[in-house]
Amino acid sequence: MEKSITPVSSLATIGVMAAITCVIAPMALPIGPVPISLATLMLYISPYVLGRRGSALSCLVYLLLGLVGMPVFSGFTGGLGKLAGPTGGYLVGYLPLVIVVALAIHSSNRRIVHLIGMILGTTLLYAVGTVWFCYQSGTILSKALALCVYPFLIGDIIKIGIALTVGPVLRERLQKAGIATNV
Repeated sequence: MEKSITPVSSLATIGVMAAITCVIAPMALPIGPVPISLATLMLYISPYVLGRRGSALSCLVYLLLGLVGMPVFSGFTGGLGKLAGPTGGYLVGYLPLVIVVALAIHSSNRRIVHLIGMILGTTLLYAVGTVWFCYQSGTILSKALALCVYPFLIGDIIKIGIALTVGPVLRERLQKAGIATNV
């Protein structure tokens, strides 16, 4: 007997992915104004598990929990001040990142397309965050890139590699178990 995905199980899976992001994201390595966090790894993987809408909803739940003050952002911080502050653009950039990644993952089964989507999504995240950082802190672009982008490139390449390896396997196993939402 094949299991069917119900709205309740879909919402539960979205909630679980948001919860995992909330647990992993605060554990960050503070290397400058923007810390190294595993939040983007979860955002790269979530479209494999949750689909287009589900991954965006999961990201939105994470951001809203942080907005209302839950300590789910890096360094166990939260609140409007963190989201509206100089590094808040990188948090806001999570939503376009996950949308672009989800569109790439669900437009093709080819990993090269997934890779391109992850690179484009990450570029969009960097663009939103860096423009926001420059505006909020009065920092010039070259300095903002040196502080907030260049130190993260190698780590993001590693996270993308992990997501490209783990994501499809996780999706396949969840589909076999009848619990992948992919909505």
